[in-house]
Amino acid sequence: MQSNYSMGITTRETLQILYTAQANSSAVLRSPPPCPLTSSSYQFSLIPAFFSVVFALGLVGNSVVVVVLCHRSSPRTVANIYIFNLAMADLLCLATLPFWATYYAQGYNWIFGSLMCKISSSVLCLNMFASIFFITCMSVDRYHAIVHPIRSQRRTPHQAYFIALVVWGLACLSSLPTFYFRDTHYIKSMEVKACIMAFPHESYAEWSVGTAFLKNALGFFIPLAVITTCYVWIRRHLIQAQEFGKNKQKRDKVLKLVAAVVVAFLICWLPFHILTFLDALAHMNIIDNCDVTGVIDTALPFGICMAFANSCVNPLVYCFIGNQFQEKLHRLFKRRVYQFNSQRESSSLRKGSCFRDTEIAVGREREPESPL
Repeated sequence: MQSNYSMGITTRETLQILYTAQANSSAVLRSPPPCPLTSSSYQFSLIPAFFSVVFALGLVGNSVVVVVLCHRSSPRTVANIYIFNLAMADLLCLATLPFWATYYAQGYNWIFGSLMCKISSSVLCLNMFASIFFITCMSVDRYHAIVHPIRSQRRTPHQAYFIALVVWGLACLSSLPTFYFRDTHYIKSMEVKACIMAFPHESYAEWSVGTAFLKNALGFFIPLAVITTCYVWIRRHLIQAQEFGKNKQKRDKVLKLVAAVVVAFLICWLPFHILTFLDALAHMNIIDNCDVTGVIDTALPFGICMAFANSCVNPLVYCFIGNQFQEKLHRLFKRRVYQFNSQRESSSLRKGSCFRDTEIAVGREREPESPL
């Protein structure tokens, strides 16, 4: 263990590091005496089970979204490009869930090596930034399509692909601190090798609070302000609009879909960001009440679970609210069933033809024995 890293000395500090390991933040040494923290064994059984359910549902749901959007009949629209990238971000997040489920089941013991610790943690951070960035892009796109319909006709799928590339680049840059500082370290008091953020001792508080506020500001509050502004103007425009034709109904359906995705993101990620913000205040000793810090420590694992659940919620939103997506999925399913039945009929015809040819051939061989 390197001496230039602050790894935690007391029982509370060690447990705090482990409880916030997946939240991409480690506890800073708080003012003595440390507040007591009681470990709960439910995390070692309930959380892995929850992660397994999220992994199964999310993998199936997002795979269906990707297949439907990649099908030849699906138009390459700007909205579809953003939804496709959002589904890919969720699939990347889901790919790490088996590692984190094992991590919790092993009692916060990381058995996959230092590189996988860095990669898995960075992918989670990447998913958080990419998800909110693409949802922001979807909201801005809906704003231009509804409020400025003539001007929005100039937007092209090529521009959407370029914006998606920029979003992935920004998400990767925002995840660099996690990749750099996240590593495995042996916690002697708990006899586990934990996957934690290990900041330099001389600037531990600055890095810890800085990364927490980076996630809050860039990964939530700034995009939330942009999204809220877009929907306020969209709603105002729809109220003032005098047209009630089919175009408006179609716009309302798309608006409802994007709004549902945003609401789902808020419900899933808001607890995590609130708890991360409060934990940063505790690191700065602004919150020094042991009851409050105890609530934060207890609630943080639930906030992490809610954040993971967002990866399997989005496909459900598309299926239940997105009428256009339902139609595409229905057509794709009918086409697959038709192809399957056609293959079966073709196979049966081939077998029948072969059987008749065999009967004719056998009859020809027996012709000399016929009394006629």
